[in-house]
Amino acid sequence: MALDSKIPPGPIDKKWTYHKGHMRIVAPANKRRIDVIVVGTGLAGGAAAASLAEMGYNVKAFCFQDSARRAHSIAAQGGINAAKNYQNDGDSTYRLFYDTVKGGDYRAREANVYRLAEVSANIIDQCVAQGVPFARDYGGLLDNRSFGGVQVSRTFYARGQTGQQLLLGAYSALMRQVGKGAVQMYDRHEMLDVVIVDGKARGIIARNLISGETERHGAHAVLLCTGGYGNVFFLSTNAMGSNVTAAWKAHKRGAFFGNPCYTQIHPTCIPVSGTHQSKLTLMSESLRNDGRIWVPKNIEDAKAIRDGKKKGSDIPEADRDYYLERRYPAFGNLVPRDVASRAAKERCDAGFGVNKTGEAVYLDFAAAIERYGKQQANMMKIENPSKETIIELGRAVVSEKYGNLFDMYENIVGENPYDHAMKIYPAVHYTMGGLWVDYNLQTTVPGLFCLGEANFSDHGANRLGASALMQGLADGYFVIPYTVGDYLADDIRSGPIDTKRPEFEAAEKEQTDRINHFLNNKGSKPVDEFHRRLGKVMWDKCGMARNEQGLKEAIQEIRRIREEFYRDVRVPGKANEFNQELEKAGRVADFLELGELMCIDALNRNESCGGHFREEFQETGGAQQGEAKRDDANYAYVAAWEWTGDAGKANLHKEALEFSEVKLTQRSYK
Repeated sequence: MALDSKIPPGPIDKKWTYHKGHMRIVAPANKRRIDVIVVGTGLAGGAAAASLAEMGYNVKAFCFQDSARRAHSIAAQGGINAAKNYQNDGDSTYRLFYDTVKGGDYRAREANVYRLAEVSANIIDQCVAQGVPFARDYGGLLDNRSFGGVQVSRTFYARGQTGQQLLLGAYSALMRQVGKGAVQMYDRHEMLDVVIVDGKARGIIARNLISGETERHGAHAVLLCTGGYGNVFFLSTNAMGSNVTAAWKAHKRGAFFGNPCYTQIHPTCIPVSGTHQSKLTLMSESLRNDGRIWVPKNIEDAKAIRDGKKKGSDIPEADRDYYLERRYPAFGNLVPRDVASRAAKERCDAGFGVNKTGEAVYLDFAAAIERYGKQQANMMKIENPSKETIIELGRAVVSEKYGNLFDMYENIVGENPYDHAMKIYPAVHYTMGGLWVDYNLQTTVPGLFCLGEANFSDHGANRLGASALMQGLADGYFVIPYTVGDYLADDIRSGPIDTKRPEFEAAEKEQTDRINHFLNNKGSKPVDEFHRRLGKVMWDKCGMARNEQGLKEAIQEIRRIREEFYRDVRVPGKANEFNQELEKAGRVADFLELGELMCIDALNRNESCGGHFREEFQETGGAQQGEAKRDDANYAYVAAWEWTGDAGKANLHKEALEFSEVKLTQRSYK
């Protein structure tokens, strides 16, 4: 099957305008005849459901949480990018586009990325109109800060709660449509399968998580907005409920999976404290605006800190290695996430880690507190302020910017980050891979669309910070309302979708049989044991660094775990009741197939790019020594995998990436 990305003709800055003007549309009276299912109600799904309902479509929205307000978008902290150039520091649509392509290590589709940059400014206006309380400067204008991989300030934020505030905006728009009856809301429902009728997506099979009842829901189009699959690693910054089931079931029904090995490791997370943990906590990248990352220069000092004989504050300035500032002077602490993560791993692997496990570095705000304190003292005309006064004034400024993040850290770690530098370490955060989509956000299954983190689009091999919220809202508010209409123009005479058709019956029976298998298995081990084992294999052999031998071993180990899972998993309870172990069993079964495909994809890509770092492919000399080494001649493509019935035997399809606007160069942040 040939991949058609459906990129419009013309100059890159005219493609989206041209496309909107030449797409088919559905007349207002006809929209009332058309049903659309939206699975997932985070920023992408909430925005899409609200927008399509406002336009007149009949929308059914599904989420597995008890409220759309609990979608994982709420956990995003630091901000949302937009090319408004409010700081007058040289930002533009083109610069946001360029930064995103470069940040993704030249493995993203140019046309999609440019459209994302183009609509970014509209997103901020939309959110302000909804009442999102973005931070403002002293004059009342919207404030901005910087994020990794850029040299401008384009990130709009609401302290460390940006995702929460944006989600509340989308949620209010969604609930307005629920109140009008334009959206039917199905919370506590999990999608178990996509139903294909005559080659088109025509509905889903869902399970009511309270009653256990399986349900059939028909529609003329299905939109998957179900987030990423980082929980394949077990320990990640994702919510415990985040999973890949919706996207994976779509994949098994014919939707190609794009770049599954592209996983983002976030550099500023609270380190692992023990095997009792079920998830990790993100500390926003925004902290790298003012926090300086370092480890001791002398390995003896690092050992003393690990042994509890010294604290970070005991290490004099001259004996501190601000390694990001040393290695990447042009960007310093604000290098992209993949670069910062690997640098932290390198220092810790070399023996300079600063916690008991040796897997932590410092994120220090002492210099920022002093700098802000002196500024405030000057503004307040305080002559010769004492050190105590400077610290007090500086802390107040830092608290205003990041206070809730500092509180969160203290609550989890039990240490005051104003007095002692934070300890951080990389952790699995975001997945750039996902279902392959064309320019219209449609998968390889007609009528099945995919938005936000659930698709592979826009970020290439590494996502820049504050771009996830941008993509989710861009897809939901400003892209899908146009492109879904072009597809639905053929359905104005189709009539309601009949859920009594044999395709629905067969799909429901398949899922019921699967549920019954888990419940009747009579194994001896709980679901979490298999999930933990899978996660350890993935982290050790397909995590921050990969190599051929490790990936081949991982594939075999995952197969063994999967075989044992189906043979020996124990799922208590019944099907027709609230049963979270049953929910987890289905999700982990999907992770056990996805994990193998991720390793196969990583093994197939004999290069290093972005979050995919193959140890065999790195620069061995010169200024770029140790950095990722791409192979543009052989791997400048999107890897789109087709399900064949066995995760280990997927067919690879390639979408060649063409770069007409951005020159393919060695990515450098030095």
